Amino acid sequence: MILDGKRILVTGVVNRHSIAYAIAERVQRQGAEVLLTSFGRMRRMTERAAARLDPAPDVLELDVNRDEDLAALTDELRGRWGRLDGAVHAIAYAPPDALGGNFLGAPRDSAKAAFETSAYSLKALAEALAPLMGESGSADANGAGAPRAAGSMVALDFDASIAWPAYDWMGVSKAALESVGRYLARDLGGRGVRVNLISAGPISTPAASGIPGFGELAGMWSQSAPLGWDTADATGVADAAIFLLSDMSRAISGEIVHVDGGFHCVSGAAPYANGAAPADQAMAGSGT
Repeated sequence: MILDGKRILVTGVVNRHSIAYAIAERVQRQGAEVLLTSFGRMRRMTERAAARLDPAPDVLELDVNRDEDLAALTDELRGRWGRLDGAVHAIAYAPPDALGGNFLGAPRDSAKAAFETSAYSLKALAEALAPLMGESGSADANGAGAPRAAGSMVALDFDASIAWPAYDWMGVSKAALESVGRYLARDLGGRGVRVNLISAGPISTPAASGIPGFGELAGMWSQSAPLGWDTADATGVADAAIFLLSDMSRAISGEIVHVDGGFHCVSGAAPYANGAAPADQAMAGSGT
């Protein structure tokens, strides 16, 4: 088991259909110990999902937009485990008026909310968790030396290389998330902490139900992806996360791994009809 003995924090589980749930389930199967996070009214849903895992992990309180929650999370993990080997960031949110095709009319506060929860939160989570993960001096003064697998952060993404219809300020936030990932990879590499993103194809998650045009997008994706695509199967994304959380990826950081059936490489496949928007993580404080 490639995660045997590791301790992994997973955010963004809403129910058993969440991508983050599939990741937590398969991480456990690979030998890791898992903790989940949630907050507010959604926490009860997360706890019900957690009860289906074996063993059932505890659910810790975390609203990533609250500094006090982040500080409490660091203290809780230090007290429970002493160290952390990996974390999954599956958190995104955009207010309804920041989606749906009215890009120019989106209020400033809604755009700020999308950025803070969907992109800045990766930096905030990394800042809180990095002291439990890495150590200084993974390479010598000239950058030489073998990479050390001190810790891994994996974030869920959706392709931000084009302007998707109706995705609007969530698309902008995903572009920011990708940039945040690169800067974190730069700044945390000296501690041996890796930061990578998974750009996933559309999955039928709780978040997807609130995305305009999800059905059209899913159908087009399944038809156009060279490998095909099953919107009900998150295990391909979960397996990629397992690899990135494992020591097998010890020399990989700052990367965006596409797990989308090859859709991203097909010319002309990206534009789609009916103003459909990507089925990405769109629930507040929780992603997939």
